[in-house]
Amino acid sequence: METAQEDADRASHGEQRTPSSPEIEAAATGPRRRRVGILLTVAGIVYVLDVISKYLVVAKLTPGEPVHVLGSFLQLAYTRNSGAAFSIGWGYTAVFSLIAMGVVVVILRLARRLYSAPWAVALGLLLGGAIGNLTDRIARAPGLFRGWVVDFIQFPHFAIFNVADAGITCGGVLMVLLAFRGLHPDGTDERRAQPPADPPADAPSAPE
Repeated sequence: METAQEDADRASHGEQRTPSSPEIEAAATGPRRRRVGILLTVAGIVYVLDVISKYLVVAKLTPGEPVHVLGSFLQLAYTRNSGAAFSIGWGYTAVFSLIAMGVVVVILRLARRLYSAPWAVALGLLLGGAIGNLTDRIARAPGLFRGWVVDFIQFPHFAIFNVADAGITCGGVLMVLLAFRGLHPDGTDERRAQPPADPPADAPSAPE
């Protein structure tokens, strides 16, 4: 990096300083902004929808008596789940509680270097869903970190799930798509970082 003295010497001789590549890129893209606000907003929406929907299900529905919303295609069937999303892993509630807390910690630490809006949305979906189900495991019976999660959304030939499960799944799918696209949480894009392809060599001229 050039020093202030070198800049002064260039100015005294009438020379102009050529900006470096990082400076050109920064000038073109502008200052980067962290996307923590998007992350927390999406997570808050998922969490609030999950809590309200579970409250209404517990207050209004009876286990074993599904409510048909769209015939047999979509039903609201109140059930309790001691496993992970989509009723996977019954009987490991405490283990999934620890995993959920680990996910929350990792996402919050990653937020310090989060400059990509799509990644903020994906992580927000995952964070809101993880906290939603973790709240059930902490606050509901049979005990702390052993509470059963409320599930109620049922499609034909599919596991019963809730809003938090949907957020976790959508966030995970979006993260996979972003990774395949080459977009990183810090905002870097592998496709833009690749150097341009060399132009094809000119064909040899015919001999005279």
